[in-house]
Amino acid sequence: QVQLVESGGGLVQPGGSLRLTCVTSGFSFSNFDMSWYRQAPGKERERVAFLSQSSILLKYADSVKGRFTISRDDAKSAVYLEMNDLRVEDTGVYFCRAQRLESYWGQGTTVSVSS
Repeated sequence: QVQLVESGGGLVQPGGSLRLTCVTSGFSFSNFDMSWYRQAPGKERERVAFLSQSSILLKYADSVKGRFTISRDDAKSAVYLEMNDLRVEDTGVYFCRAQRLESYWGQGTTVSVSS
C-alpha cells in the first residue's frame, strides 16, 4: 500500500521558517522523482520544488528560489522542504508527489503565513 504522509505545516509569521516532511512507504522511493506542490486558496496547484532520483536535477519555482530548499533521504524514504523567509503568499496546502511512470500524492499539510 502506497503512502505519502506530509507533516510540519502550521501558522507562522511573515519572515518565519518551517520544515515540511513527507514520509513515504509502499514503493521504491529511491527510484522516484520527488516534488513539493502547493495550492493556495482559490488557485490551482503549482509545483514549488523538484528533486530527481539520485538528486541529480533540482528545480524551484521562481517565487521560492533562494528561500526554499528541497532535499531527500533515500534511506528514510523521505523528502523535505525547508522554507525560510516565509511570505503571506506562501500560504496554502503543501503536497508531496512521487513520480516515475506512475504518480503518487500525499494528503497535504497546511501552511498559513500571517501576522
